[in-house]
Amino acid sequence: MPERKKVFIVQITADECKGCERCVHACPKKVLKMSDSLNINGLPHADYLGSGCIGCGSCFYTCPEPGAITVIEESED
Repeated sequence: MPERKKVFIVQITADECKGCERCVHACPKKVLKMSDSLNINGLPHADYLGSGCIGCGSCFYTCPEPGAITVIEESED
């Protein structure tokens, strides 16, 4: 049976994000950017570009807001 490739995605809870951009600067693959839209607090928030995450967790560990960022591992079929 062939080994499945791991795929990671970043979930960002926009209303928890305070717009500090630490996650954007910490990402080695540059798959995060600041959104043009504002969250419920009137602040810009981070967005995931949709692919390219390697699952390193740099964004998660540098984010000062608990629950704002989740890195999820999925299996590619």
